[in-house]
Amino acid sequence: MQPIFFQGLVFREFHDSDSEEFATAARESVNTVGRWMSWCNASFSAQDALSWFQQCRVDLASERAYEFGVFSQESGALLGGAGLNSINHQNLFCNLGYWVRESAQRKGVALRTVQALVHHAFQTLGMQRVEIVIASGNTSSEAVARKYGAQFECIAQNRLQLHGMPVSALVFSVIP
Repeated sequence: MQPIFFQGLVFREFHDSDSEEFATAARESVNTVGRWMSWCNASFSAQDALSWFQQCRVDLASERAYEFGVFSQESGALLGGAGLNSINHQNLFCNLGYWVRESAQRKGVALRTVQALVHHAFQTLGMQRVEIVIASGNTSSEAVARKYGAQFECIAQNRLQLHGMPVSALVFSVIP
């Protein structure tokens, strides 16, 4: 998978050498990201990151998901992660998910991530629909989807599992 360069960001596969920085980013972001993504917790370790990276490689090889580290083009620092996943090749749609480490939030990283990966989904992967599914109450991610111009479609009951519990989610879509 070739890196994607977009407005000061680099989207690339995770390397094993990213594991310590990924773990640090996760632990720093428990109060923001961790509220909405169960994996992001205070005990997240470099070994947890390595396990995730391995799963990303398996999913990429089977074309089930394209997961990216989001890095600063200038400094090389890890800013977060994003993925085009739950890919449905028959009906040409996928999910777009993203997270930004706490120290990089409110700097336009999430919006630029959505812009870059929606383009990639349509132009490179040939998708005809991208869904952004956001846990109810995650107003920051909702604001990003709305700012991008994604179409709000519905609130889906029990759409996501969060900290072991089913939660409602807002479903947004983008089409070419």
